Amino acid sequence: NMGSSSDWDLPIAFSKKRHTETIEGINSVAQTWRMKERMKTVSVALVICLNVGVDPPDIVKTHPCARLECWIDPLSMSPQKAMEAIGTNLQKQYERWQPRARYKQSLDPTVEEVKKLCTSLRRNAKEERVLFHYNGHGVPKPTTNGEIWVFNRLYTQYIPLSIYDLQTWMGAPSIYVYDCSNAGIIIDLFKQFAEQHEKDYEQLNAQTRNSTPSPPNYKNCIQLAACSADQILPMNPDLPADIFTSCLTTPIKIALRWFVIQNNGRLLPTKVTMESIDKIPGQLSDRRTMLGELNWIFTAITDTIAWNTLPRDLFQKLFRQDLLVASLFRNFLLAERIMRSYDCTPVSCPALPHTYQHSMWSSWDLALDMCLAQLPDVLESEDNFKNSKFFEHQLTAFEVWLKFGSEKRSPPEQLPIVLQVLLSQVHRLRALDLLGKFLDLGPWAVNLALSVGIFPYVLKLLQSSAKELRPLLVFIWAKILAVDSTCQADLVRDNGHKYFLSVLQDTAMSSDDRTLAAFVLACMVDHYPCGQEAALQGSLVSTCLVQLNDSSPLLRQWLAITLGRLWRSYDKARWCGVRDSAHEKLYILLKDPSPEVRAASVFALGTFISSVTERSEHANNIDHSVAMTLLSTVSKDMSPLVRKELIVALQNMVMVFANSFLSVALQEIRDGGQALIGGVFVLRRNVTQETERLRKLLSPSTSGTYNNYNTVTGIGALDVYHEAVSGLKRVASHSSIATLTGGAAAVADGLYQKVWIGLSSLERDPFPGVASLAAAIILHVRDQVREANTPREVHEAKASSLPPSPSNKSSYLNCESPPTSSSADKLSISRNVPLLPRTKKPIHTTINEDAVDDANTSTSSTSACRKTVVSTQFIEWRCKYFAQSITGDEDLMDKESPSHYQREWRFLRNTKLRKEASDEYARIGASRLETQIFHSRCSYQPTLVKFHPYEPHIAITYKDTFTVLDYQTSNKIVTVRGERPTGTSSILVNCLEFINSHDITLVATGTDDGAIKVWRLNGSLLSAWHAMPVTTPTSVHHVIKHFSYGNTGNSGVSVMAWDQVRQTMIVGGDNRVLRIWDAETELLLQDIPTDADSCVTCISLDPARAMMCIGCGDGTVRLFDRRLKPPDTRVATFREHSSWIVNAQLGIGGNSIISGSTTGDVRLFDTRAKTSTLAFQTSHGQGLKAMDAHPAADLFACGSVNQISVNCWSGIQLNMIKSVYHEWFYSSKFGPVGCLSFHPHKVLLAAGSADSSLSIYSLDNKR
Repeated sequence: NMGSSSDWDLPIAFSKKRHTETIEGINSVAQTWRMKERMKTVSVALVICLNVGVDPPDIVKTHPCARLECWIDPLSMSPQKAMEAIGTNLQKQYERWQPRARYKQSLDPTVEEVKKLCTSLRRNAKEERVLFHYNGHGVPKPTTNGEIWVFNRLYTQYIPLSIYDLQTWMGAPSIYVYDCSNAGIIIDLFKQFAEQHEKDYEQLNAQTRNSTPSPPNYKNCIQLAACSADQILPMNPDLPADIFTSCLTTPIKIALRWFVIQNNGRLLPTKVTMESIDKIPGQLSDRRTMLGELNWIFTAITDTIAWNTLPRDLFQKLFRQDLLVASLFRNFLLAERIMRSYDCTPVSCPALPHTYQHSMWSSWDLALDMCLAQLPDVLESEDNFKNSKFFEHQLTAFEVWLKFGSEKRSPPEQLPIVLQVLLSQVHRLRALDLLGKFLDLGPWAVNLALSVGIFPYVLKLLQSSAKELRPLLVFIWAKILAVDSTCQADLVRDNGHKYFLSVLQDTAMSSDDRTLAAFVLACMVDHYPCGQEAALQGSLVSTCLVQLNDSSPLLRQWLAITLGRLWRSYDKARWCGVRDSAHEKLYILLKDPSPEVRAASVFALGTFISSVTERSEHANNIDHSVAMTLLSTVSKDMSPLVRKELIVALQNMVMVFANSFLSVALQEIRDGGQALIGGVFVLRRNVTQETERLRKLLSPSTSGTYNNYNTVTGIGALDVYHEAVSGLKRVASHSSIATLTGGAAAVADGLYQKVWIGLSSLERDPFPGVASLAAAIILHVRDQVREANTPREVHEAKASSLPPSPSNKSSYLNCESPPTSSSADKLSISRNVPLLPRTKKPIHTTINEDAVDDANTSTSSTSACRKTVVSTQFIEWRCKYFAQSITGDEDLMDKESPSHYQREWRFLRNTKLRKEASDEYARIGASRLETQIFHSRCSYQPTLVKFHPYEPHIAITYKDTFTVLDYQTSNKIVTVRGERPTGTSSILVNCLEFINSHDITLVATGTDDGAIKVWRLNGSLLSAWHAMPVTTPTSVHHVIKHFSYGNTGNSGVSVMAWDQVRQTMIVGGDNRVLRIWDAETELLLQDIPTDADSCVTCISLDPARAMMCIGCGDGTVRLFDRRLKPPDTRVATFREHSSWIVNAQLGIGGNSIISGSTTGDVRLFDTRAKTSTLAFQTSHGQGLKAMDAHPAADLFACGSVNQISVNCWSGIQLNMIKSVYHEWFYSSKFGPVGCLSFHPHKVLLAAGSADSSLSIYSLDNKR
């Protein structure tokens, strides 16, 4: 229905991620997907012991039996030629996998020949891997003592060769391939011999007592054996004799033969024979050919089986560290499958899980079947070849997984296949698209993709010029760098950054794509000098600056962050920015509608200040201008996010000009703790006590370390006032720092004093996260003063004050380009007084006032103090955006999510309540509003009560506290008490509003220190800002005294009204303007002049028509149309009241206003007329204490000292609720009325009274 749909249409304020998330970087730790050390097999020993024509004595061969060795029949030629041909073929088969290795054959060798070969290869290989391939088909089986067999020189005897000796000659790292029967026994004994080597080494060390080089780590050697310890090799004549070697080195050939043997007479065409298999056209290395495609599919399948079966670290070691090792282990998986069908189990060390029954082998069989099915036609004409659908089908399977995939599910087994598909131009676009969607699932997905080996592929693709790939590649790279920023070095090394520069420079690309490119470049230059230099050469500064006015807030934000990271600690980029007026262009973003953009701009300007290596007057003048612009523009920003970045930026100013700020702090101490805040000099209770307060605020657990701070050398010697000034009011921190007036002390003059005063103001920020950052910097500077000066040094240093700043101080802080300081404007403590603990040096009595640090002092003054005191996680938090899902739907948009169902229930409840309330309105004339349904005693007299529109909750404020109660169950929902800073009076809560009351409610409070704070109902603070300047109590003092029974204080935010539709907060106080704050942009939207000489006492809104009326302390009621420009917004003024307006409210439809004053006269105005249409008295001479009108019903209530009058808008009194405050037996009634409030929908009236009680009344006796 319409009621429910209206709630769906209402915006929700303070619900952005900056409000709901902790501002911190990504928590997941990047996995170590990179190999700690890349290895290469550089040497290969091919040891073949066949003794062709002579069978070993311990093997009885069948007839016929397997005879082929390296696909050669040794009996088809003379033994000598056969051996040479077999050796040559074996080398070629290995060269297919590692063509650059050094190969050495040893045919029917002796022990000495093997030793000479192995030691020679190890010596040349150095720290790289050596492969030892042993074919023992012509010698006896390995012995149980750990020996293999070779020959004597005359081939008359078999000579044993100990594996222990072989280990010594081969060293490590090494890989061994044993193609012989009972080969598993070697692997079992290899470990024992490795341990024996370690023991021998320890004994040798103990005997010689000398530090000998550590022995090779034989345990890490890799071994592949053709069968287990008790098995012999297959002798099937259809198979080659060296079937294990064939599987390892010619997998496609043996796989085809085995498939034909297994399926002979079943599925294969009759024309497919063993001879035709050898004629399959193409090259293994050419994926476009039939044979090459089969090899490609085989690689993808074996990679996939390994990745889905092996532990990640083992997969990385065996399948990603060494190309030859990876190829051998892929082919080993095939060997296990084929040889198990002949009751032979290949063995490896490290051992692998069994993979011969993995489901992916079915895909391999299908690929072979489809290949052989078309083989006869292809042999007739290669044009008949049709490419396999394998990769297409696997991508579809991957896509299906993506629709339902999550971190909790097992990873998609097709991920390694996606990597292989990137090699194909045909499927590359789809593969990149699916890969991007997978990476978008979160950091866990990125880590999985990196572990499978995706990185070198996407790095190489940056060399592609295909424009259709650009959006996909920038997305993938953004995802990778968001999780693992170490890839920045790879980008620069391979010139990959040029790809992203070209994307960023191409304005034809979408803003989203350019944002991703900007993020990639921002990661590349982050704390990486080589990246900064490459980016600067690529004109990144001008590229970013020219797009700062782009319509995308996210792009503007990342352009600013990129600039900030580019010139951070990089002087060349900073001066390039100066030449392009970068800082002035960034000033525009300080008023951007997006708080994140403003914060990013502040970050960029902050690093701009700190990036100069060699100081000069020109550099200093620019930094001064930047600092003052920042201070005057964003110090009162509504968003705590922006104000935090401001403090970090000003920190750079403090660190760069450390001596000047030490002088300011020193002068403050000498002046007895005077601080100018808001244009008024305040004598702090004691600088030392104030410092202790800051220290306790920042580090309560360590405050005891500084118990003797008051007597620290250098501070105690100063003439500091130690008497506290009783009754001194706290002057609010939000007062404009641009209203400085001279005359009280020299500390107020000069730029550095203004920055110091700005930091002091921020130290009193209503948001604790902001205040603590500013307090840390102030404390740091005071500690530097304490550490750097002894009493003698302080007196001898004679730090002189700065010359007076220009007379127009107010405009100075607001101008775009502050006047640059002359050489006389700089002040520093004598440079012979170091800022940190120092060695003793002679102290000179002169003060160095040079504007520019000379070469001899720049190091001591800059490097010593440029340590980071405070920092935020804003940039890391913004980076987290790219690590999380970007394209996925938000939970709120998911109509199946629990949060959506909860919201739907709330909106249906709201509709039902509004319907019930409208039914109540019809009973108003016949029923009296006097049935008390709730009564409670409060701790203090309520100053304001307010109903929640939909929950059975009511908010009560008293003094510095607000409480939300459930008036049906009498339970407290939340109680929040305001802070009481040391030496200050409590902060009074003047007004309260419910925000997002139709959904998840927040509470906003306005206080007398000018702050608005937004609270969650669990008592946590969501946001806070200074919404109104504090003024000296004048007319406000009168109304607080009049209504609050003795409480006095500053005005600050006296009244406020929340507009849920426009997400604006209208704020008034003892000022001549109404301030409108936009919760969406977190900016001051506009100041509307009230044109009144007195304070604003109430605000009423008509959101439907943007009308607003206010009551003033001078008795006027003023009507505004917010759609007009600020000077023209006031459209009517009614001056018929003679005293303070208690309340003025717009009626239903916005065409009428009802108002009441303290004298008790109530008037009804038609907004289209110039005079009231109705006037009457309600308080009978007692004066009006409180008044409220029902927003939707024809009711208003007036409260005086001893009664509440309930009336219709026509003036007819419906009933009166009498006060019987003095009668003890009427304790359930109330005392003198202090505040009244109607429920926004229901006919309920709440009254707070001077006896600290709260009562709620309803029609008849129904709740």
